[in-house]
Amino acid sequence: MSYASLLLVVLAAMAHATWNLLAKRAAMVGPVFVFAYGMCSVLLYAPWVLWILMTEGMDWTWPVVLCIFASGLLHLAYSLCLQRGYQVADLSVVYPIARGTGPLLSTMGAFILLHEPATTTGIIGMLCVVGGVLLIATQGRLSLFRQPHAWVGVRWGVLIGLFIAAYTVVDAYGVKVLLLMPVLFDWFTCATRSVIMAPHILSRRAQNWEAMRGYWGLAWMVGILSPLGYILVLYALRNGAPLSLVAPAREMSMMLGTLAGMFLLREKVGVGRLLGCLAILAGVILLGSS
Repeated sequence: MSYASLLLVVLAAMAHATWNLLAKRAAMVGPVFVFAYGMCSVLLYAPWVLWILMTEGMDWTWPVVLCIFASGLLHLAYSLCLQRGYQVADLSVVYPIARGTGPLLSTMGAFILLHEPATTTGIIGMLCVVGGVLLIATQGRLSLFRQPHAWVGVRWGVLIGLFIAAYTVVDAYGVKVLLLMPVLFDWFTCATRSVIMAPHILSRRAQNWEAMRGYWGLAWMVGILSPLGYILVLYALRNGAPLSLVAPAREMSMMLGTLAGMFLLREKVGVGRLLGCLAILAGVILLGSS
């Protein structure tokens, strides 16, 4: 993976870590928050999309339509599960487990379905990233998972990770095989999610409007950062970066979140989490040189 593509992935990780922290603050709002930030994204990125459509156009074929629809469904399931996971468990458990499961499965999908070549350096880098995520999640104490309450977050994290792996493979197919422009692909996927959710949200307009009171600012910020982070990833894929390397490299967002907690929020960070950060950093360097 070139260092230009790696830079895109680093910026994407920063955006991803930030919007997940914001989404955690609105976890109790429920599905209406997912709909709200999705609509904010559609509105914010509409001028860019319209400009691309007018200047470059877009070829509509059945594979393109099906890919967008499949991606929309998978992203919707991911977003709803993420919001629910943040309601019932801690961010420090759900987020790293999800981000660790996702790249592992999507990398396997890249090797099996997209026939990407596996390099020794890339595989070692992937394992370093995944191992680092697990260290951050448990603070180096894997025995924490023996406690029943710890498995609540783990179950949601694994389920979210499955959806991450699925939509990552589908989206990589869209930009690498169908040659969809990342901005258009992400926007139509987001619009699809919003259309699917609209009947349910509108059926309880008054209740949902009240639930969003005080959370619209967060919705607008997530609406900016969530597509931006993923568009950068899609551009890295379209520029030739292998999915099997991009997927785990994105997980440096956990390292950024841990460091932010330590320096900005004054959270207690033990040796296990620091080792996790170092493992992720080593993995990213290996991915960049593979």
